[in-house]
Amino acid sequence: MIYLCSDCPRFCNAQRSDSEGSGMCRCGYNPRIVRAAPHHGEEPCISGTKGSGAVFFSGCNLRCVFCQNHTISRSPSGRIMSKSEFTDMLHRLEETGVHNINLVTPTHHIRFIADALSSASLSVPVVWNSSGYESAEQLRQLEGLVSVYLPDLKYMDRDLAARYSRAPDYPQVAAEAIREMFRQTGPVQLDRDGILTGGVLIRHLVLPGSVDNSKAVIDWVSSEFSPSSVLFSLMSQYTPMSENFTGEFKKLSRRIRPQENRLLINYMKDCGITNGYCQETASSTVEMIPEFDGTGVSAT
Repeated sequence: MIYLCSDCPRFCNAQRSDSEGSGMCRCGYNPRIVRAAPHHGEEPCISGTKGSGAVFFSGCNLRCVFCQNHTISRSPSGRIMSKSEFTDMLHRLEETGVHNINLVTPTHHIRFIADALSSASLSVPVVWNSSGYESAEQLRQLEGLVSVYLPDLKYMDRDLAARYSRAPDYPQVAAEAIREMFRQTGPVQLDRDGILTGGVLIRHLVLPGSVDNSKAVIDWVSSEFSPSSVLFSLMSQYTPMSENFTGEFKKLSRRIRPQENRLLINYMKDCGITNGYCQETASSTVEMIPEFDGTGVSAT
Protein backbone atom coordinates (compact mmCIF):
# COMPACT_ATOMS: atom_id res chain seq x y z
CA MET A 1 0.00 0.00 0.00
CA ILE A 2 1.22 3.50 -0.87
CA TYR A 3 -0.73 6.65 0.07
CA LEU A 4 -0.28 10.37 0.62
CA CYS A 5 -0.66 11.03 4.32
CA SER A 6 -3.00 13.53 5.98
CA ASP A 7 -3.26 11.66 9.28
CA CYS A 8 -1.92 14.45 11.53
CA PRO A 9 -2.29 18.26 11.67
CA ARG A 10 0.74 18.82 9.45
CA PHE A 11 -1.23 17.50 6.45
CA CYS A 12 2.10 17.11 4.68
CA ASN A 13 0.81 14.63 2.06
CA ALA A 14 4.05 12.70 2.46
CA GLN A 15 4.24 9.40 0.66
CA ARG A 16 3.92 6.42 3.00
CA SER A 17 4.25 2.75 2.14
CA ASP A 18 3.77 -0.21 4.47
CA SER A 19 7.26 0.18 5.93
CA GLU A 20 8.59 3.64 4.98
CA GLY A 21 7.52 7.27 4.99
CA SER A 22 8.96 10.61 3.98
CA GLY A 23 7.05 12.93 6.33
CA MET A 24 7.96 14.47 9.66
CA CYS A 25 7.38 11.12 11.44
CA ARG A 26 9.49 9.20 8.90
CA CYS A 27 7.33 6.13 9.41
CA GLY A 28 5.36 3.88 7.13
CA TYR A 29 1.79 2.73 7.62
CA ASN A 30 2.81 -0.28 9.72
CA PRO A 31 4.22 0.83 13.08
CA ARG A 32 7.66 0.19 14.51
CA ILE A 33 7.39 -0.90 18.15
CA VAL A 34 10.36 -0.53 20.48
CA ARG A 35 8.91 -1.77 23.77
CA ALA A 36 5.71 -3.38 25.09
CA ALA A 37 5.76 -4.06 28.82
CA PRO A 38 4.16 -3.18 32.17
CA HIS A 39 5.11 0.38 33.10
CA HIS A 40 4.86 1.93 36.56
CA GLY A 41 5.87 5.52 35.78
CA GLU A 42 2.47 6.97 34.89
CA GLU A 43 0.02 8.74 37.20
CA PRO A 44 -1.36 6.45 39.96
CA CYS A 45 -4.76 6.19 38.28
CA ILE A 46 -3.04 4.79 35.16
CA SER A 47 -0.25 2.63 36.61
CA GLY A 48 -2.09 1.44 39.71
CA THR A 49 -0.48 -1.55 41.43
CA LYS A 50 -0.19 -3.84 38.41
CA GLY A 51 1.30 -1.38 35.96
CA SER A 52 0.12 0.06 32.67
CA GLY A 53 0.67 -2.00 29.54
CA ALA A 54 2.82 0.55 27.71
CA VAL A 55 3.41 0.14 23.98
CA PHE A 56 6.07 2.56 22.71
CA PHE A 57 5.89 3.57 19.06
CA SER A 58 8.89 4.82 17.12
CA GLY A 59 8.69 8.18 15.34
CA CYS A 60 6.76 11.38 16.10
CA ASN A 61 5.09 14.25 14.25
CA LEU A 62 6.66 16.85 16.55
CA ARG A 63 10.30 17.94 16.84
CA CYS A 64 10.57 18.91 20.51
CA VAL A 65 14.16 19.97 21.14
CA PHE A 66 13.84 18.76 24.75
CA CYS A 67 12.38 15.31 23.93
CA GLN A 68 13.28 12.68 26.53
CA ASN A 69 12.56 9.88 24.06
CA HIS A 70 14.58 11.40 21.22
CA THR A 71 16.40 8.11 20.57
CA ILE A 72 13.18 6.65 19.17
CA SER A 73 11.22 9.76 18.15
CA ARG A 74 13.82 11.11 15.71
CA SER A 75 15.19 7.91 14.19
CA PRO A 76 12.62 5.23 13.38
CA SER A 77 13.71 1.97 14.96
CA GLY A 78 12.16 -1.14 16.43
CA ARG A 79 10.22 -3.98 14.90
CA ILE A 80 7.78 -3.30 12.07
CA MET A 81 4.51 -5.08 12.80
CA SER A 82 1.60 -6.31 10.75
CA LYS A 83 -1.93 -5.96 12.09
CA SER A 84 -2.04 -9.55 13.34
CA GLU A 85 1.37 -9.26 15.02
CA PHE A 86 0.31 -6.03 16.68
CA THR A 87 -2.96 -7.41 18.08
CA ASP A 88 -1.19 -10.59 19.25
CA MET A 89 1.31 -8.39 21.12
CA LEU A 90 -1.54 -6.45 22.77
CA HIS A 91 -3.13 -9.70 23.96
CA ARG A 92 0.19 -10.97 25.36
CA LEU A 93 0.58 -7.70 27.24
CA GLU A 94 -2.99 -7.87 28.50
CA GLU A 95 -2.31 -11.37 29.87
CA THR A 96 0.40 -10.00 32.19
CA GLY A 97 -2.41 -8.51 34.30
CA VAL A 98 -1.89 -4.82 33.52
CA HIS A 99 -4.68 -2.34 34.22
CA ASN A 100 -4.83 -1.07 30.64
CA ILE A 101 -3.17 -1.00 27.23
CA ASN A 102 -1.26 2.28 26.99
CA LEU A 103 -0.40 3.41 23.44
CA VAL A 104 2.51 5.86 23.74
CA THR A 105 3.07 8.42 20.93
CA PRO A 106 0.60 6.71 18.57
CA THR A 107 -0.69 9.70 16.58
CA HIS A 108 1.15 9.04 13.30
CA HIS A 109 -0.26 5.49 13.20
CA ILE A 110 -3.87 6.39 13.99
CA ARG A 111 -5.27 4.76 10.86
CA PHE A 112 -3.47 1.46 11.51
CA ILE A 113 -4.37 1.47 15.21
CA ALA A 114 -8.06 2.16 14.64
CA ASP A 115 -8.20 -0.80 12.28
CA ALA A 116 -6.30 -3.08 14.68
CA LEU A 117 -8.36 -2.12 17.76
CA SER A 118 -11.59 -2.78 15.87
CA SER A 119 -10.76 -6.49 15.84
CA ALA A 120 -8.63 -6.82 18.98
CA SER A 121 -11.46 -7.46 21.53
CA LEU A 122 -9.42 -6.34 24.53
CA SER A 123 -10.91 -6.72 28.00
CA VAL A 124 -9.01 -3.79 29.57
CA PRO A 125 -9.29 -0.09 28.75
CA VAL A 126 -7.19 1.37 25.95
CA VAL A 127 -5.25 4.54 26.81
CA TRP A 128 -4.28 6.96 24.03
CA ASN A 129 -1.08 8.60 25.36
CA SER A 130 -0.23 11.40 22.96
CA SER A 131 1.45 14.77 22.44
CA GLY A 132 -1.92 16.45 21.90
CA TYR A 133 -0.82 17.55 18.43
CA GLU A 134 -3.39 15.65 16.41
CA SER A 135 -6.34 16.19 14.15
CA ALA A 136 -9.76 16.19 15.80
CA GLU A 137 -11.19 14.81 12.57
CA GLN A 138 -8.79 11.85 12.61
CA LEU A 139 -9.45 11.21 16.30
CA ARG A 140 -13.06 10.42 15.45
CA GLN A 141 -11.80 7.09 14.07
CA LEU A 142 -11.10 6.06 17.66
CA GLU A 143 -14.58 6.66 19.06
CA GLY A 144 -15.67 3.58 20.96
CA LEU A 145 -12.18 2.05 20.71
CA VAL A 146 -10.27 4.25 23.19
CA SER A 147 -11.55 4.59 26.77
CA VAL A 148 -8.97 6.96 28.23
CA TYR A 149 -7.22 9.87 26.57
CA LEU A 150 -3.92 11.00 28.07
CA PRO A 151 -2.89 14.04 26.00
CA ASP A 152 -0.15 16.54 26.63
CA LEU A 153 -1.05 20.20 26.54
CA LYS A 154 2.45 21.56 26.03
CA TYR A 155 1.80 25.13 24.96
CA MET A 156 -0.63 27.97 24.87
CA ASP A 157 2.21 30.18 23.63
CA ARG A 158 2.40 30.03 19.83
CA ASP A 159 5.96 31.38 19.67
CA LEU A 160 7.20 28.85 22.21
CA ALA A 161 5.51 26.03 20.28
CA ALA A 162 7.24 27.15 17.09
CA ARG A 163 10.63 27.52 18.74
CA TYR A 164 10.70 24.30 20.76
CA SER A 165 8.51 21.91 18.72
CA ARG A 166 8.31 23.36 15.18
CA ALA A 167 4.52 23.58 15.51
CA PRO A 168 3.28 27.19 15.77
CA ASP A 169 -0.32 26.03 15.47
CA TYR A 170 0.02 23.68 18.46
CA PRO A 171 -2.19 25.67 20.89
CA GLN A 172 -5.33 25.72 18.74
CA VAL A 173 -4.76 22.23 17.33
CA ALA A 174 -4.31 20.64 20.76
CA ALA A 175 -7.30 22.53 22.17
CA GLU A 176 -9.56 21.16 19.43
CA ALA A 177 -8.13 17.67 19.84
CA ILE A 178 -8.76 17.66 23.59
CA ARG A 179 -12.31 18.91 23.09
CA GLU A 180 -12.89 15.98 20.73
CA MET A 181 -11.39 13.54 23.23
CA PHE A 182 -13.74 14.79 25.93
CA ARG A 183 -16.70 14.61 23.56
CA GLN A 184 -15.97 10.93 23.04
CA THR A 185 -15.39 9.89 26.66
CA GLY A 186 -17.32 12.36 28.79
CA PRO A 187 -16.32 13.01 32.43
CA VAL A 188 -13.70 10.89 34.18
CA GLN A 189 -14.66 7.46 35.47
CA LEU A 190 -12.67 5.65 38.16
CA ASP A 191 -13.18 2.09 39.35
CA ARG A 192 -13.30 1.18 43.03
CA ASP A 193 -9.51 0.83 43.08
CA GLY A 194 -9.03 4.36 41.75
CA ILE A 195 -8.01 3.25 38.25
CA LEU A 196 -9.11 5.53 35.42
CA THR A 197 -11.44 3.55 33.15
CA GLY A 198 -12.83 6.40 31.09
CA GLY A 199 -12.26 10.09 30.45
CA VAL A 200 -9.44 12.56 29.83
CA LEU A 201 -6.30 13.23 31.86
CA ILE A 202 -4.47 16.31 30.56
CA ARG A 203 -0.73 16.52 31.18
CA HIS A 204 1.43 19.62 31.16
CA LEU A 205 5.22 19.48 31.40
CA VAL A 206 6.55 22.67 32.97
CA LEU A 207 9.49 24.02 30.99
CA PRO A 208 12.22 26.11 32.64
CA GLY A 209 11.69 29.83 32.30
CA SER A 210 8.20 29.39 30.85
CA VAL A 211 5.92 30.05 33.82
CA ASP A 212 3.62 32.30 31.78
CA ASN A 213 3.03 29.53 29.26
CA SER A 214 2.17 27.11 32.07
CA LYS A 215 -0.23 29.64 33.60
CA ALA A 216 -1.94 30.01 30.22
CA VAL A 217 -2.33 26.22 30.00
CA ILE A 218 -3.86 26.11 33.48
CA ASP A 219 -6.17 29.02 32.56
CA TRP A 220 -7.41 27.18 29.48
CA VAL A 221 -8.10 23.94 31.32
CA SER A 222 -9.90 25.68 34.19
CA SER A 223 -12.06 27.72 31.83
CA GLU A 224 -12.82 24.87 29.42
CA PHE A 225 -13.78 22.11 31.88
CA SER A 226 -15.58 21.89 35.19
CA PRO A 227 -13.32 20.84 38.09
CA SER A 228 -14.56 17.25 38.26
CA SER A 229 -14.91 16.50 34.55
CA VAL A 230 -11.23 15.98 33.65
CA LEU A 231 -8.02 15.22 35.50
CA PHE A 232 -4.98 17.48 35.24
CA SER A 233 -1.34 16.53 35.82
CA LEU A 234 1.20 19.31 36.39
CA MET A 235 4.61 17.74 35.78
CA SER A 236 7.88 19.22 37.01
CA GLN A 237 9.98 16.25 35.86
CA TYR A 238 11.67 18.13 33.00
CA THR A 239 15.18 16.74 32.54
CA PRO A 240 17.69 18.47 30.26
CA MET A 241 18.67 16.04 27.51
CA SER A 242 21.63 18.18 26.53
CA GLU A 243 24.03 20.28 28.55
CA ASN A 244 24.87 22.23 25.40
CA PHE A 245 21.66 24.21 24.92
CA THR A 246 22.67 27.69 23.79
CA GLY A 247 21.11 30.76 22.20
CA GLU A 248 17.32 30.57 22.03
CA PHE A 249 17.40 27.16 23.77
CA LYS A 250 19.64 28.19 26.67
CA LYS A 251 16.76 28.16 29.19
CA LEU A 252 16.34 24.43 28.57
CA SER A 253 19.75 23.59 30.02
CA ARG A 254 18.47 23.61 33.61
CA ARG A 255 15.82 21.82 35.64
CA ILE A 256 12.69 23.41 37.10
CA ARG A 257 13.36 25.55 40.16
CA PRO A 258 11.39 24.70 43.32
CA GLN A 259 9.97 28.23 43.45
CA GLU A 260 8.64 27.92 39.87
CA ASN A 261 6.99 24.66 40.79
CA ARG A 262 5.42 26.01 44.00
CA LEU A 263 4.14 29.08 42.18
CA LEU A 264 2.38 26.95 39.56
CA ILE A 265 0.95 24.48 42.06
CA ASN A 266 -0.58 27.38 43.98
CA TYR A 267 -1.80 28.96 40.75
CA MET A 268 -3.45 25.70 39.75
CA LYS A 269 -5.26 25.52 43.09
CA ASP A 270 -6.30 29.18 42.87
CA CYS A 271 -7.84 28.42 39.47
CA GLY A 272 -9.95 25.69 41.04
CA ILE A 273 -8.04 22.69 39.66
CA THR A 274 -7.84 20.21 42.52
CA ASN A 275 -8.75 17.03 40.62
CA GLY A 276 -5.41 15.65 39.53
CA TYR A 277 -1.70 15.51 40.26
CA CYS A 278 1.43 17.56 40.75
CA GLN A 279 5.06 16.55 41.21
CA GLU A 280 8.00 17.46 43.39
CA THR A 281 11.03 18.79 41.51
CA ALA A 282 12.90 15.66 42.68
CA SER A 283 10.95 13.85 39.95
CA SER A 284 13.44 15.28 37.45
CA THR A 285 15.55 12.22 36.64
CA VAL A 286 16.50 10.12 33.63
CA GLU A 287 15.56 7.02 35.65
CA MET A 288 11.95 7.65 34.61
CA ILE A 289 12.86 6.86 30.99
CA PRO A 290 12.41 3.15 30.15
CA GLU A 291 14.86 1.05 28.16
CA PHE A 292 13.82 0.94 24.50
CA ASP A 293 15.31 -2.49 24.06
CA GLY A 294 12.57 -4.43 22.30
CA THR A 295 11.13 -5.93 25.50
CA GLY A 296 7.79 -7.62 24.80
CA VAL A 297 7.87 -6.96 21.08
CA SER A 298 8.58 -10.48 19.83
CA ALA A 299 6.54 -13.57 20.72
CA THR A 300 8.42 -16.02 22.93
